[in-house]
Amino acid sequence: MESSTGGDGTDAPTADPELASTMGFTGFGKKARTFDLEAMFEQTRRTAVERSRKVLEAREKEEELQKERELRRQHEDNESIPSGSSLTKHPSISASSDTESSGSEDSSDEELIGPPLPPQTTHIQSEDTDELIGPPLPPGYQNSDDDDDDDDDDEIQDEINPVKKIPDSHEITLQHGSKTVSALGLDPSGARLVTGGFDYDVKFWDFAGMDASLQAFRSLQPCDCHQIKSLQYSSTGDVILVVSGNSQAKVLDRDGFLVMECVKGDQYIVDMANTKGHTAMLNTGCWHPKIKEEFLTCSNDGTVRTWDVDNDKKHKSVFKPRTLQGKKVIPTTCTYSRDGKLIAAGCQDGSIQIWDRNMSVHTKFHCRQAHDPGTDTSCVTFSYDGTVLASRGGDDTLKLWDIRQFKKPLFSASNLPTFFSMTDCCFSPDDKLLVTGTSVKKGGGNGRLVFFERQTFHKVYEIDVTSASVVRCLWHPKLNQIMVGTGNGLAKVYYDPNKSQRGAKLCVVKNKRKTRQAETLTQDYIITPHALPMFREPRQRSTRKQLEKDRLDPLKSHKPEPPVAGPGRGGRVGTHGGTLSSYIVKNIALDKTDDSNPREAILRHAKEAEDNPYWVAPAYSKTQPKTVFAEVESEDEETKNEPEWKKRKI
Repeated sequence: MESSTGGDGTDAPTADPELASTMGFTGFGKKARTFDLEAMFEQTRRTAVERSRKVLEAREKEEELQKERELRRQHEDNESIPSGSSLTKHPSISASSDTESSGSEDSSDEELIGPPLPPQTTHIQSEDTDELIGPPLPPGYQNSDDDDDDDDDDEIQDEINPVKKIPDSHEITLQHGSKTVSALGLDPSGARLVTGGFDYDVKFWDFAGMDASLQAFRSLQPCDCHQIKSLQYSSTGDVILVVSGNSQAKVLDRDGFLVMECVKGDQYIVDMANTKGHTAMLNTGCWHPKIKEEFLTCSNDGTVRTWDVDNDKKHKSVFKPRTLQGKKVIPTTCTYSRDGKLIAAGCQDGSIQIWDRNMSVHTKFHCRQAHDPGTDTSCVTFSYDGTVLASRGGDDTLKLWDIRQFKKPLFSASNLPTFFSMTDCCFSPDDKLLVTGTSVKKGGGNGRLVFFERQTFHKVYEIDVTSASVVRCLWHPKLNQIMVGTGNGLAKVYYDPNKSQRGAKLCVVKNKRKTRQAETLTQDYIITPHALPMFREPRQRSTRKQLEKDRLDPLKSHKPEPPVAGPGRGGRVGTHGGTLSSYIVKNIALDKTDDSNPREAILRHAKEAEDNPYWVAPAYSKTQPKTVFAEVESEDEETKNEPEWKKRKI
């Protein structure tokens, strides 16, 4: 490469023109330029400081010019005032005038210098009195500030009194069936509701697709003849966990098709940790709040198991609750904490046991006498802040626990009868209320939905739902609507048009679809294609051509057989000949062939068979041995058959 001497005495390499033309751009081959970053930063800082200084100087000059103009204006006003005029001072602008005159050296007193101000004509409200100064206000006028103050007061009142947030002004009733609705599930977005009951049915309800008739768009029996015990959508809402009375939980998609079925364990293995799945009836189940593929189930085999949707061959982990003596105890309910790190289970001995999700051996929190022994704890649920646990016991109580001090309950409410092993409780979306249902016997009154305040645990509100037990309750945080499952096959939805969002509000405003008249007319009739005029064969006008065609057709021109007169001939039995056996007997009697001597009848064909063998001899022609000793054997046979007196004579 050629080099040229620069102006500073250093040699700078130049690019080779041939190489540059070959590579396609002119700068190829030159030495890369180096930059001094510190020098660049210093230069940038100096430029910024210089610009800031110039801006500040310009602002100071503008302020000085403004002050000079104000002074000149005041001086001109002073010169134009007559000597004998009286001066007045207006209170509303005295403060501003004082501030303006503070900069001048000439105005030292507080009185204004200038002509008297005109009388006020604008609407001004006095500070000392409530009287309005000015023209009267138009009718119906309301101050916006007052409205804002009223709204703020209402919001503060709502925060103080959480009962006003309960959405119970309106309700709709969904008819699931005639038996108890034992399971409710609502997807996270609040678009679909799924109900299950003791009639083995699972029904899907779409709020956006329903009209005022409130009909389910799908009904199925995913677990055959097993009662549905629990239904829950996953955290993403794409699959549903179905827990029934058998030992295998199922996962369905949003449309009810099977995605996964848990494996059944071996009931002959003593240690339940060595089996792949549950071996006895399930009690309940729930999804992990953070991990969308993981769910939890508990069973009468004495285990609580976690599962993965992608692996239906075996569980992920096993938790085995134990009594104080170390014996097996049946968990009747289970749940995850809000962050998914803890697993809680209520057991038949009245205890509540909590494990760390990653440590399945020892419990992290344990309360031995949470409820009466021998009663089924039907529900345990965590609050939204994750510090409080609520339990619904089979001993007709509802208790609130602080898991950090798990020996004694914070609060307890009694006289809440329950007859079902799946009666649950739930927290309100703002964590200030706790809700549960009560059970009643037939004809014993109405089932109620009872609301307790979390801080004091006083019963603050209750709703008479229906003349049957209230089994399930669910308060959706996004919709702010309460779903209730009852013992007479109803699923009720409580909502408030002002406080609730979407959900039931979408379907109640739609009118019932009218059945079309055309559909009612054609519903009971089935029209075959050949009955329509377009498919009919055209009728011929001339019969002579049709007769000629029929004459050529062998089937149509076949002469019908005459009626049988006699015992029957040609395979046809006479109508007056009686039975088939009598006909055969008559034919045997009429047969004239004489077979009285069977030997002669056989020998009649002997010569023909010898001359032209057809049946027996050709079959043995290749396999039959040659008759070498045939004559000798025949002689021996003759001597054997001779009488004894001939043999002696010989």
